[in-house]
Amino acid sequence: MVHKQQSSTDPNNESKKRRRVGFSNVDAGVEAKDCIKIFLVSSKEEIGASDCCTITPVDLNSFFDDDEKIYGYQGLEITIWISSISFHAFADITFQGTSDGGKGITDLRSALQTIFAETLLESKDEFLRTFSTDNNYIRSTVSSGQILQHKASNQSICDSDSHSEAAISNAEVVRMVVGNRVTGHLYSRLIPLVLLLVDGSSPIDVTDPRWELYLMIQKKSDQQGEMQRLIGFTAVYRFYHYPDGSRLRLSQILVLPPYQHKGYGRYLLEVLNDVAISENVFDLTVEEPLDHLQHVRSCVDTVRLLVFEPIQQAISSAVSILNQGKLSKKLLNVRLMPPSSTVEDVRKSLKINKKQFLQCWEILIYLGLKPVDKHMEDFVRVVSNRMKYDVLGKDSETAGKRLIEVPSDYDPEMSFVMFRAGAGESSTVQMDDDQTNQEEQLLKLVAQRVEEIKLIAEKVTLHRA
Repeated sequence: MVHKQQSSTDPNNESKKRRRVGFSNVDAGVEAKDCIKIFLVSSKEEIGASDCCTITPVDLNSFFDDDEKIYGYQGLEITIWISSISFHAFADITFQGTSDGGKGITDLRSALQTIFAETLLESKDEFLRTFSTDNNYIRSTVSSGQILQHKASNQSICDSDSHSEAAISNAEVVRMVVGNRVTGHLYSRLIPLVLLLVDGSSPIDVTDPRWELYLMIQKKSDQQGEMQRLIGFTAVYRFYHYPDGSRLRLSQILVLPPYQHKGYGRYLLEVLNDVAISENVFDLTVEEPLDHLQHVRSCVDTVRLLVFEPIQQAISSAVSILNQGKLSKKLLNVRLMPPSSTVEDVRKSLKINKKQFLQCWEILIYLGLKPVDKHMEDFVRVVSNRMKYDVLGKDSETAGKRLIEVPSDYDPEMSFVMFRAGAGESSTVQMDDDQTNQEEQLLKLVAQRVEEIKLIAEKVTLHRA
C-alpha cells in the first residue's frame, strides 16, 4: 500500500515557488537500509507492536538499481511485515512527495517484487486474513514428509542453554524431496527470507528431485489446538557417487531470527549427520560455509571425533611430538598431518570429508596439549606450516585447485572442470605478490585460526565437563 503524505503549505506560496527559475540539486538518493524496516510476525496482534521481531538483511541495497540506491522520493518510509505462519508479506510505503532529480523515480513495487515475488500481497486486509486462512499451512504441507528421528545427546554446545534444549525437545525434523508441487510451493515462499538473510544465496531449482529440504518444525498448543511452526530449514543436494552411492552437500541453512542462538542450527546439523551415516553416503559436505556455520559445524564434529576410537592413537602420536618440548630443526616444517588411513576411517564411519577433518584435527591436537601454554609456540608453528602449505603451496611455488567453465548443453552452473594448478599458475587464494606482505598476511591468518581453535576447544571442553 502506498500513501502520499499531504502538505499543508499555502497554495499561493506554492504558485510563487513554481515561477522561480533555478537549478535544483541532483538527487543523491537514499540507501534501502536507511528507509526500509522488515518485521517477522506470527499474529495480527504483533503488527505494529514494539516488541515484534526485527529482520536485519545482509544486503538490502543490492535489490535497488545499478548503484544500489532509491531515487525520487522525499520522506520515504517502507515497513514490511512477513508472516511466519504463511510466509506472505505486505509492504506499507509512505512518502511526502516525488520528483525526478536527474536519476529518475525508482519503481518501488518492481524492486520489492524481485525479493518477494508472489508472496507480496497488495492489501493489508488480504495479508491479515492469511493468519486465519493459512493457520495450518505448515501442518498440511509437511504431512507428506518423512519425520526423522535424531539420536540426541541432550548436551548443549555452541551458545545454546538448558532452556534451549527443552525447546528443542518439542521440535522435529521433516524431510521432503523437492521436485513435487507441494515442496516447491513451500520453498518458493521461503525464498525471500533466503535472499534477505543468507549472504550470497540464490534459490535452488525446485524442479530438480535431487534437492531435499529438511524442515525443523516446532509444535505449539493454544486454545484452537496444536499448531506447527517452521523455525528453520536446510536445503541439501544429493550427488551421484560412482558406482552406486551418493554424496550429500548442504547448500543452504537458515534458522528464523526469533529462534537463532538456541541450538536449532546445531540440531539440524546433527540430524544431517545421522542421515549421512544411516544411509551410508560417501560423505557430507557444506557449500562455502559462512564463519558462524563453520564454527558450529567444527564444534559438532570435534565432539564426535573425540569419542571415535579408531583415531585416538593417531591423535596421541601427534600430541606426543609436541608434548616432548621444542621441535627439533628437522621438524621445523612439520604439519603433523593425520595418516591417510585415519582420514579414510573418519570418512567411512562419520561421513566427515578430508577438508573438514583436517580443520578438526588441529583442535584435537590442541585439546591434547598438557600444559597448553608450554607447547603453544610449537603448536602455532604447526598451524602456520599447514596454512602456508595450503595457501602458498609446497615450497611457496605450487598453487591450489582451479575451476574453469566448459561448454555444455546442461545447466552452465553445473558444468565445470576442476584441476590442480602447476607451478607458477594462479591460486584461488589471493595473496600479495610482495613476500613481506605475504608474510604479514599469513601471520594474520594464523593468528585468527589459532583464536578460533581456542574458542572451539573451550566450548567443547565445557560440553565434556
